[in-house]
Amino acid sequence: MFTEGVEWKELLLGEVTYPVSERNKDGNKYPIYSISNISGFVPQSEQFEGVDSHSRGYDVSLYKVIKKDTFAYNPARINIGSLGFSGELNDVLVSSLYVCFKTKNELDNLFLLCFLKTSGFSDSVKSSVEGGIRSYLFYENFAKIKVQFPSITEQQKIASCLSSLDKVITAEIQKLDLLQDHKRGLLQSLLPVGAEIIPKFRFEEFQDSDEWAEDTLLNLASFRRGSFPQPYGLPEWYDDENGMPFIQVFDVGEDFRLKPTTKNKISELAAKQSVFIPKGTLIITLQGSIGRVAITQYDAYIDRTLLLFEEFHKEIDLTFFAYTIFLLFEIEKQKAPGGIIKTITKEVLSSFVVKLPSIKEQQKIASCFSSLDGVISAQSKKLEALILHKKGLVQGLFPNANEVTE
Repeated sequence: MFTEGVEWKELLLGEVTYPVSERNKDGNKYPIYSISNISGFVPQSEQFEGVDSHSRGYDVSLYKVIKKDTFAYNPARINIGSLGFSGELNDVLVSSLYVCFKTKNELDNLFLLCFLKTSGFSDSVKSSVEGGIRSYLFYENFAKIKVQFPSITEQQKIASCLSSLDKVITAEIQKLDLLQDHKRGLLQSLLPVGAEIIPKFRFEEFQDSDEWAEDTLLNLASFRRGSFPQPYGLPEWYDDENGMPFIQVFDVGEDFRLKPTTKNKISELAAKQSVFIPKGTLIITLQGSIGRVAITQYDAYIDRTLLLFEEFHKEIDLTFFAYTIFLLFEIEKQKAPGGIIKTITKEVLSSFVVKLPSIKEQQKIASCFSSLDGVISAQSKKLEALILHKKGLVQGLFPNANEVTE
């Protein structure tokens, strides 16, 4: 429709937008919002759990009043996408620190929002910020960034296309979230939790079976940490071309598998001081993102920030055991302040109580979770494909926009 249309104009953002800064001088108790780099405008209580400026008696008279169709961004965090568009949201407050602006008639709001999520804009931000330790982009410099745009009709067409795709992506994200919620619920239904001796639900063929047996992790398995020569980062420890895969916390996915390739490969020299694990080894992360579990799908060496299971002293289905260990760590997280475990000692691990049914019931439960993980994996790949499709679409629709910023 627009293949032979008029060439796109190039103007400064200051020529097609204007700043707004209405203060809440009357102290109105309008809802207070923050700007998220993921969702744009979000209620302050959602962005910062437990924070409510009204209930804490803060003076909100200097807060800015946001009306419909207003853009706002955090000048210290716009480099990571902390920007939002109010749309139909009206009479809400944001911090006085935010930069707020509106568009002039020749620029479509949703078209501009799409542009502000491109790598072209992100690159412009990086070259326009000012400051020392923390960089800022105030309106004066924001207004100097160039924007290219076609006729208002073409802008609206582009915005409509990308907005429709965004709705599809949002729907697929919600599907993935529901599947993961279902998995969490299933874990606590098919596996005993806390003082339970049997789970809430058992498959029909095991309804009359014996109670599950209890034992400590120390009695059930032999386990140890990985290893790596110190200090990290020396060039002689790494060999990106011919080295062996080296598993660190980063390399363990959330789907009970390793990522397809490890971030680092280690040299023969480093391998002599690390720990080799064959394909099919059960591992779990002990630092950083604690409690990620994987059954390895290729031979590798393993870092000391992970635990590996070397041997089992009873008949155990490895997949069933992986989900059991994952749930134990989830329960430990719930006990920890703020839901964050800072470290797990060998003493704590050794005292973990594991509950086991017969090997046949273990296999049945493992099969159920594996099937669900297959569905989750397929949904994740579908979502990734849609996001890649959007990046390609933006590259074609916006001049010099190579990708959408995350």
